[in-house]
Amino acid sequence: MKPVRLPAAATLALPRWALYALGMLYILPGLIGRDPWKDDAGSFGIMWTMARGGLHDWLYPNIAGLAVNDEGPLAFWLGAICIKLFGWLLGDVLAARVSNIGIFVLGTMSLWYTAFHLGRRPEAQPLRLAFGGQPEPDDYGRTLADTAVLVYLGSLGLLLYSHETLAVTLQGSLIAYFLYRAVRYVENASVRNAALVGLALGALTLTRGPLSPIALVIALFLGARFFRLPARTSLRHMALAAGVALLLTLVWVLPASIVQPYGQSPVPAWTAWNLNELSLPNWTSISAFFRVGVWFFWPAWPFAGWAIWAWRRQQNLLHIVLPLTFLGALTLVILCDPSPENGDLLKLLPPLALMAAFGLPTMKRGAINAIDWFSVMVLTTLAALVWLFWIAKLTGWPAQLAHNALKLVPGFKPEFGIISFLVAAGGTVGWIVLVRWRVSRQPSVLWRAVVLSSSGLILLWVLLMTLFLPDLNYRRSYAGVAQAIAAKLPPNANCIDTNVSAAQRASFAYFGRLPFAGMEGGQCDYVLLQDSVRTRAKADDKADNKADSKADDDRANGKPGDKRALAQRLDTGRATLLWEGRRASDRDERFRLYRRR
Repeated sequence: MKPVRLPAAATLALPRWALYALGMLYILPGLIGRDPWKDDAGSFGIMWTMARGGLHDWLYPNIAGLAVNDEGPLAFWLGAICIKLFGWLLGDVLAARVSNIGIFVLGTMSLWYTAFHLGRRPEAQPLRLAFGGQPEPDDYGRTLADTAVLVYLGSLGLLLYSHETLAVTLQGSLIAYFLYRAVRYVENASVRNAALVGLALGALTLTRGPLSPIALVIALFLGARFFRLPARTSLRHMALAAGVALLLTLVWVLPASIVQPYGQSPVPAWTAWNLNELSLPNWTSISAFFRVGVWFFWPAWPFAGWAIWAWRRQQNLLHIVLPLTFLGALTLVILCDPSPENGDLLKLLPPLALMAAFGLPTMKRGAINAIDWFSVMVLTTLAALVWLFWIAKLTGWPAQLAHNALKLVPGFKPEFGIISFLVAAGGTVGWIVLVRWRVSRQPSVLWRAVVLSSSGLILLWVLLMTLFLPDLNYRRSYAGVAQAIAAKLPPNANCIDTNVSAAQRASFAYFGRLPFAGMEGGQCDYVLLQDSVRTRAKADDKADNKADSKADDDRANGKPGDKRALAQRLDTGRATLLWEGRRASDRDERFRLYRRR
């Protein structure tokens, strides 16, 4: 017996304007007005270098002369194209983030149409009621599609990464598109659908390498065999998909190998990086997966787990078997990564959100009501705390909250922003109206639980990205340091050698227009060093004892902590110190600008 029994009233469609409004409220805050932070400044630096550079920069991704050999160029191409098209109007930073909007739309639309197609299938339909009144297939499919998108938007991992110009962000949306194309292929195993599967696989390869696409094409073949598609036809179609993916990859690999930008091809280093991403699963990767995944996939994973349990007695369920197969294949790829990144978990969110949508209709009314009230109480309390901290930092009352709000941003002077306040107030009013609708009308629609949790999470994000955005920019941006360095650098400076990280190099190149040494190298007259400033009394007492034991580790790991090792490597022993400083919010990090004699 099917585990779903629903009346038609439970599948009333979420108004389109409401879904679009939630999507815009989700993606726009965090893109507008935010400086490049350390997490995504490096990726923006690649895009900015491409947009300002020539063909060699498009073929060999680099950050103002620092080669970036990992990942692939597709995400950076998209951002650079947006800078070219919209930079004159929006500024380079916001123009690059236009690509984030497109990537977000691709992921959510792909997930919506995947759930819609699966929800209309006969095996997914609710049990027919004795006296009728069950939902129509299209209505049920539309409700499941809305639910899948709301679960997707309510996931904590997507919230953290969808606003950053990263390759993993594009990878997550491309997985959602691949999932849609795979469903369409199983429903109709045609050459056209196989070619479109290959298009998704090729885009994934150009984004983060071939490991995930290889796992996905194998998983799709196994899924096709599970649903009894002819083996010979499936093999031929998978070969076609792999061929299309290879042709799309050659769009970058072939020119980069022929042109040899900056005297070398990035392809061997890119291939080596992909090979280094593959090893046997170890305790580090397994423990990191479960430790991070518990919050990263929330609330998708509990609903998805319940869906697997609720539908366990049914057979040939495309809406469970196919996403579960892809989930297993991608999880294996992540566990085989010796140094997993949190952002790489984004590729598991689309199949999890899809299964979660099919788990929600099987839950008891009491469980859904409990989720409702938990969301209302917890998220309303958190939103009230954000407002209270904002009032405290502006007025100084309550004193303890004001101290806690400002202690992480020493030297920052908060100011009242009318636009930020109006946006935050409008979002809060919208939340109050939504809660009142839930309390007063007691709606029976299926998506009521996830619309509250997703909307509450979006409200918190809007509040943080409006009321506290100046604080976050002050703490996490390198704009002030870059401008201070640029003020001390002579206009005729030829180039700068440096040991700063990729993200810092991008920020200094963009905000300060610092002329770092290019890919070709050369002798520079200036050196920019980064090192650490520990508690000075302890550091001075222990420096001589620790210098010898740490020197080898610092040189091997590229750490900037040992001053003598840095001076020897970058030749600052007889250089003149021009400037020394740091971000006011960072008591450990220090930068020094030297001129060589």
